[in-house]
Amino acid sequence: MLSVKNSVFNVNTDLINQLDFEKSRENLKPILKETNLIHSSIFSQESGNNIYIKPENLQVTGAFKIRGAYNKISKLSDEEKKRGLISSSAGNHAQGVAYAAEKLGVKATIVMPKTTPLIKVEATKNYGAEVVLHGDCYDEAYAEAVRLQNENGYLFIHPFDDLDVIEGQGTIALEILEELKTVDSIIVPIGGGGLISGIAVAAKSINPNIKIIGVEPEGAKSMKNSIEKGKLICLDDVCTIADGVAVKNPGNITFSIISDYVDEIVTVSDFDIMEAFLELLQQHKLIGENSGVLPLAALKKIKEKDKNIVCVVSGGNIDVVTISTMINQGLVSKGRIFCFSVNLPDKPGELLKISQVLADLNANVIQLDHNQFKAPDRFMQVQLEVTVETNGHKHVKQIVETLKEIGYNVSKVY
Repeated sequence: MLSVKNSVFNVNTDLINQLDFEKSRENLKPILKETNLIHSSIFSQESGNNIYIKPENLQVTGAFKIRGAYNKISKLSDEEKKRGLISSSAGNHAQGVAYAAEKLGVKATIVMPKTTPLIKVEATKNYGAEVVLHGDCYDEAYAEAVRLQNENGYLFIHPFDDLDVIEGQGTIALEILEELKTVDSIIVPIGGGGLISGIAVAAKSINPNIKIIGVEPEGAKSMKNSIEKGKLICLDDVCTIADGVAVKNPGNITFSIISDYVDEIVTVSDFDIMEAFLELLQQHKLIGENSGVLPLAALKKIKEKDKNIVCVVSGGNIDVVTISTMINQGLVSKGRIFCFSVNLPDKPGELLKISQVLADLNANVIQLDHNQFKAPDRFMQVQLEVTVETNGHKHVKQIVETLKEIGYNVSKVY
């Protein structure tokens, strides 16, 4: 296990022992949907392991966050509830707090980054919460929420650095182990660290040998950096398509728990994320948001083979415009869409030659631009830009090599 000794942020063992995941599970039963494990033959085949998906994207509010939020708010005293609640969130915690507050009759204000997808903002408002848009990332929204808390006397519901929230998230591990007692590893996204903290403590309390693997985007690896340095590290900026885990500064409590209970943290690129999104959509007809598919993207980094691995797809709140972009980018990344340009002599029959090659190689033309004004010498040449549907990177390579063999210099556009 990764371990940080003498950390000033260590959570008291007695506090950890007080986490009652079974009681929290009973508390959540009336409001949760069952998200039974889905075996994935395609991800199993690609990774060399036995892969199961825990589809929290099908959960109430479209993400796991309802678990921690409802568990926390249901424990508040009447006096605390009267103060009103405030929280900050990139989207999913916002909906969890808003939903729980509505169910329990409490006023809630949520501060969300201006970059939050519209679907998450509207969903939060529809649950009855007041939404304030502030800042470009979670940490800036958090600072504004703290200011409003001090100004209005609200009670702050932290999205990850709270033991009641962590306890609620940990109920996922109980469900996994109830369905798959032989699980070897659980792969979990990391933003602030609340989800993996709860799952790690709950899972290892039942079976200490279970390996817990966290995943962060390469452009937002605040927890991995912190673990490696042995102290909390705040990133100067974050840059990732996975907005739900774009956290500059991880939590104190979660840092301590992850240090002691999480075995490994891996990072994935935005291209890895896009490919995992597309694979999940194509093979399982499931939509996961960018942060939600991190565990599937991480399967390429897992060295073990023939293990029972559960990937927690943590959420599915993603707008249709982003879905379209993800599909297109995923197709490009997997070599299913190929766009190239080539300069042709400006004379009859040249376009036909290119078309014949593509037809012979079974590349389906999607778009074509035959433009004389883009060529270096517009009086002698014409630039042809072609977008084709292909069968993968080997097919793309075959197209490029065939065109070169007959004298065309191909430039890849995307």
